[in-house]
Amino acid sequence: MPFSRKPGRPRAFLNEIGLYDYALKALGRRMRTEAELRRLMADRVEPGDQGQQVIAAVLARLREYGYLDDAAYAETYTRLRQENEKLGQRRVRQSLQQKGVAADLIAETVEARYASTDEETLARAHLERKRIKKPENEKETARVMRRLVAAGFSPGVIYKILRQWDVPDETLSALDNLDAEAREEGFEG
Repeated sequence: MPFSRKPGRPRAFLNEIGLYDYALKALGRRMRTEAELRRLMADRVEPGDQGQQVIAAVLARLREYGYLDDAAYAETYTRLRQENEKLGQRRVRQSLQQKGVAADLIAETVEARYASTDEETLARAHLERKRIKKPENEKETARVMRRLVAAGFSPGVIYKILRQWDVPDETLSALDNLDAEAREEGFEG
């Protein structure tokens, strides 16, 4: 549970120097995108145009000194998710979009990073990392499929792995039906 401030004392708004110091500390704790940092700083300045001008000045100064670079963030984030967490392209794209990285930068970074990657090998490494074993029944097969979809792998690769595990065709066709029903209802897998 986060600590709350005393209700009687409103927080004083920061000037440009104070906001720059706050932004440096936030970036020191962890790497952030420009959009994330902008959201953090919005609560620390007075509302309106004057506050937005202070935020813009601080962001420009951070970019000038090389402390804030969405391209470097996207590259590092993509590399770490691929190498350490063994995540698929789709999942990395979604995460970067949520963090406010520009769509063209996401496309360029993810394509470059995953161009030489075999998705099936990466999916198998993800399964191994998560200690997911060969499914024994339909319920476990559905669970494995959901986990791989959530990790960002394509349905083609998922079905290829399941077929190589000798999952019965009836089970795979039942999963196809569930997948089709989910799409009809507006859910994405």
